[in-house]
Amino acid sequence: MMPDNDWKQRLGVVYSTNPDFKYDSGESEEPQTLPPSRQRLIVSIDRRNRGGKQVTLVTGFVGSKEDLSALGRTLKVKCGVGGAAKDGEITIQGDFRDKVTAILNEMGYNAKRGN
Repeated sequence: MMPDNDWKQRLGVVYSTNPDFKYDSGESEEPQTLPPSRQRLIVSIDRRNRGGKQVTLVTGFVGSKEDLSALGRTLKVKCGVGGAAKDGEITIQGDFRDKVTAILNEMGYNAKRGN
């Protein structure tokens, strides 16, 4: 069992003489995943910094990384293409805006087609 003030996690921190000092590691809790009906997802296309290739972006997801990756995995399987799910957005390779919007609406998400 590790003690609460493990010194290896605080390397580079200046010593404090304050007896009430609590070290904050800067880690924040992940937000609770909202139910699908309360999610407002925007499905758009992006061509920037991708060598001229098109990708479908799904933005606006509020929830944990595990739920985001599970939703991304579902979309990738149903579209039959590759992609990624990170930083609160899902990237699907190719222009699948209409198909992804339809899939998300069937799953109960409030999805709108962007540009």
